[in-house]
Amino acid sequence: MTILKEGMSGPEVERLQDALKRHGFDPGRVDGQFGPGTEAAILAFQKSEGLRADGVAGPKTQQALGLEVAAGETDAPFDLSEITVGKVSKMFPLTPLDHIKVNLPHVLKALDEVGLADKDMVLMALATIRAETASFQPISEFRSKFNTSPGGHPFNLYDSRKDLGNRGAPDGDSYKGRGFIQLTGRANYQTHGAAIGIGDQLVSHPELANDPAIAARLLASFLKSKESRIRAALHEGDLAQARRLVNGGSHGLAEFSAAFKIGDALF
Repeated sequence: MTILKEGMSGPEVERLQDALKRHGFDPGRVDGQFGPGTEAAILAFQKSEGLRADGVAGPKTQQALGLEVAAGETDAPFDLSEITVGKVSKMFPLTPLDHIKVNLPHVLKALDEVGLADKDMVLMALATIRAETASFQPISEFRSKFNTSPGGHPFNLYDSRKDLGNRGAPDGDSYKGRGFIQLTGRANYQTHGAAIGIGDQLVSHPELANDPAIAARLLASFLKSKESRIRAALHEGDLAQARRLVNGGSHGLAEFSAAFKIGDALF
C-alpha cells in the first residue's frame, strides 16, 4: 500500500478523500490532489481515532478509514533498540551514566506497554525526565517558595489545592511531586495508581511513586492521558505547548526543548 502524504496526487488520494468525507471529515474538493485540506482532515480523523496525528495516511490510518490494506501490512514501528544508553546520555549531558543504565529500561518498557513506543512519545518522555528529574532517577519534590510558606510546615501551600484533589493537611506533603514526572496531588496519585493496576496503594503509600518501575509506569500513564493533545502540539512543532500539557507552565522548558531536539537529531 502507498503511504499518502501532502503533495501526492492520483486515484489513491481521491479514494482517501472520499473515505474521509464518508467518515465526516471533509477534505474539501475530492480531486485526487493531496493538499492542506486533505492533510487537515486526516489530522482531525487521526486525533478522533487515537491514531498518531501526523497528517500522513499510512496503513493504520487507511485501514481505520475502511480502505483495503494488504494482510500483515502496518505502519513501520519505531525500533526501540535505537534508544541506547550512549545516545540518551547525549540528551542528559550532566547525568551519571549509571542512572541511565538502571532506569532507561523501565521507562522504555512502560511506554511500550501503553502504546507510546514511537519516536515522538519516546522523545516526549525522555525530554520530560530531563526537565523534571535531570538525574534520571525518580525523586521527591524539594521545598520551595512555591510550595511552602515562610514558617509553614512542608508543602503547606499544597494542602488545600482543590485542583490537585487535596483535602487539607497533610495532603500537601503526602502527595508532593514524586517520580520521573513529579506526579503531584491526591487526585493524580489516585487516578494514575488505578490506571497502572495498583488500585489505592499509591494513595495509601505515596512513597511507591519513587520506585523506578512504578515511576516509569506513572510517567507513561500521565503521558497517555494527554496523548492526543501532546501529539498535536508535537506535530505543530510547539514544544512549549507540549511542555505546558505536562507541567502546566514553562518551568524546565529550556531543558525539555534542548533534550527533545538532541534526541530528534540522534534517532
